[in-house]
Amino acid sequence: MRWRTFKGDSITLPIKTAVEQAIVRETKAGYKLKVCIGTDSQVHGAHTDFATVIVFLREKHGGFMFIHNERSHHPFSLKERMLTEVAMSIEIAYELCDLFTTYDVDMEVHADINTNPQFKSNEALREATGYILGMGFAFKAKPEAFASSCCADKVIN
Repeated sequence: MRWRTFKGDSITLPIKTAVEQAIVRETKAGYKLKVCIGTDSQVHGAHTDFATVIVFLREKHGGFMFIHNERSHHPFSLKERMLTEVAMSIEIAYELCDLFTTYDVDMEVHADINTNPQFKSNEALREATGYILGMGFAFKAKPEAFASSCCADKVIN
């Protein structure tokens, strides 16, 4: 998996190492961190672009993020695409969760799924909620899910 910073710099280290270094650096600088992980996607004809972000929030001092982009040529139904976004976020959250426990960093998984039943994405909400909570992660959906609906949305290829 290739990751980059928001500025576009490639992260050459394994993502777990890069995240740990960021946590150590920010903690030493005196910041209390919270991490939000989210994925968003856009369909472009025959392919779908996904962006997964790891958003580091410095309490009262802004934040930064790491970004991974991926392209799929698989045709998705809307519900399948929403659940694929959630699975991508959970995959990285699971890989990193022991770091967050070790360094006492709060972490949330954000799903770009609307809580309003009038929106089509809502049909995936029950399954996504069960999946994320079943993995033991804190969970936010739209409109509170800024990591997926704002941050990841802005960095889709």
